[in-house]
Amino acid sequence: MIESQPNLKALFLGDVVGRPGRRAVLFFLPQLIAQRQPDLVVVNAENAADDGLGLLLEHYSELRALGVDVVTTGNHVWEKTELNELLEKEDRLLRPANYPSRLPGRGLVIFTLERGPHIGTEVAVLNLQGRYRMSPIDDPFRAGFQLVEETRKKTKLIFIDFHAEDFSEKEAFPWAMDGTVTGVVGTHTHVATQDARILPRGCAAQTDLGMCGPLNSVIGSRPDLSIERSLTAVPLRNEVLEGPAEVRGLWIAADTETGCAVLVESLCLGPYGV
Repeated sequence: MIESQPNLKALFLGDVVGRPGRRAVLFFLPQLIAQRQPDLVVVNAENAADDGLGLLLEHYSELRALGVDVVTTGNHVWEKTELNELLEKEDRLLRPANYPSRLPGRGLVIFTLERGPHIGTEVAVLNLQGRYRMSPIDDPFRAGFQLVEETRKKTKLIFIDFHAEDFSEKEAFPWAMDGTVTGVVGTHTHVATQDARILPRGCAAQTDLGMCGPLNSVIGSRPDLSIERSLTAVPLRNEVLEGPAEVRGLWIAADTETGCAVLVESLCLGPYGV
């Protein structure tokens, strides 16, 4: 169990989807923090808005108030233009680092832990986005190699949210980073993969965390709209399904001296809001 180890404990939660996802996180996360006392909490919130696209200041502030250390995002971070100013101001709100540098925000944060037995320890969180079946932005592998090399001069405890669509790309990325980072967690596709593991050189990995969102949905949205879109080929816009939601994520325990992961444990809680 993660709790039995005297190592750094990091908790990662998958994409928070709409009101149902926010409510579930609001209910479960304080309990997790109180009971299991993670040193680091990272949540992807690019779908936290009511319509499931982007997030707002109020959602970011709510997550930070719950005890979330870093909020990561992905391609939907640009949906709400009012977030641009916040991206510039808040170093704990990340957007994928391999977007053009002229865009607001940053994709990497290095900071000292603020609670627990490892208080004062420096950790890094990096946000990158894949390219297969997504926007043709800069190569996340090359960007990752460069940023990780620079970051390792300051800390070996490096965690990456790899926001990507294609599963072969998402599986390959942790292997490319193995031996240089503590963990790589995949986000974006909203369906949890059952492959949480530690690679040979110490990198924890899970291809996709799954989502914090509606239980009886299609990746967070109304199933009837997904069916109709398939039957008609009409590009109907998704709508977040209102109803019970679950919380999915991953625990990683890491050796603070080597930066290597030593334990991983998948998380699934709920449903909340029955």
